[in-house]
Amino acid sequence: MSKHTAAIRWKNKGPDFLARRYSREHTLHFDGGAVVPGSPSPQIVPAPWSSPAGVDPEEAFIAAVSACHMLWFLHVACDAGFLVESYEDEAGGLMTKNGRGVLWISQIILRPKIAWGGDKQPTTEEVDHLHHLAHEQCFIANSIKTEVRVE
Repeated sequence: MSKHTAAIRWKNKGPDFLARRYSREHTLHFDGGAVVPGSPSPQIVPAPWSSPAGVDPEEAFIAAVSACHMLWFLHVACDAGFLVESYEDEAGGLMTKNGRGVLWISQIILRPKIAWGGDKQPTTEEVDHLHHLAHEQCFIANSIKTEVRVE
């Protein structure tokens, strides 16, 4: 077992909190020392109470799924004897309302572009199988009810 932590820090910087006129910008602090600016999505909370430069929770969630899938994909590709030269993903998420009318990210679409090296090149079927194996082993995908698709 392992434990993972993150600290979220926000401070009120104005007199209008109770009027809902306050910045939602915050910082995300990770155990390795990385500090990332955070904000709600400007699509949900308009400026000046948000900042498009900050990572919003929806983006962080999609990035976590994408990164976990990539890390497992690299692992299973290596196990299969395939040399991965690069892996890029333009992942996206779809926010919809559930049966109770509550917003949730119902679907994440991963769009990996993989460059292969070496003499052993995978077939399309082998790449699909590697993605399947990666998805089965991804800790994040195993922790969520959101549908994750690879295109």
